[in-house]
Amino acid sequence: MNFLAQAPFAPWIAAARDHWVLLVVAGVAFLATVVVIRLVHARRRAATQPQADLAVDVTVLPDLPPPSGPPALEFYNLPVRLVAVVLAPVGRASEPPAPEELPEVIDSIIPGLDAVAAAHEPLIRAWPRQVSSRGFAHSFFQNLRLPGERGKKGVWSSVAGLFRVGEDPMMAGLVLRAEIPNRHGNVVIENENQWLGILRVRLNR
Repeated sequence: MNFLAQAPFAPWIAAARDHWVLLVVAGVAFLATVVVIRLVHARRRAATQPQADLAVDVTVLPDLPPPSGPPALEFYNLPVRLVAVVLAPVGRASEPPAPEELPEVIDSIIPGLDAVAAAHEPLIRAWPRQVSSRGFAHSFFQNLRLPGERGKKGVWSSVAGLFRVGEDPMMAGLVLRAEIPNRHGNVVIENENQWLGILRVRLNR
């Protein structure tokens, strides 16, 4: 025989048990409501925050053949004009380069590229911090959108990937304009050492 069930205070125990169940249910419902409210506020804040303008409009860039060098820039041995440079830091502690640091940063992509930039006067843009070279390259190509079949069979090409300024990693995207149509299009730098195999600077005739 269940003693508690026969005891005069059994109804109180049942009532207390039901009371605690209601409190637990109410607590869970309250926490769920708080979580939903916070998610809604976070989404609203994200929607109202201005998004960084990452577009690089090729139609407003100088549609000119490579200038006579030196310095001269070659892309797979094909003379090209350096039309635009996009730079983006990598990692939590990284920041975009200051204007006075740009010559050193650009020269870190390949030696002599700062001289090319000084002569070709490209558009230089800074992008927000990046996570991966693949992700940066994909975003760069999407925001660039070269004419035709991603630049293939045309005079426009682009290169994007990782390089280092000393020991610090950084992303770079270059927009190039050749004198004649070619099949290069968009090229992803898989390894930082690839820059020297794709681009060449000639400082002398």
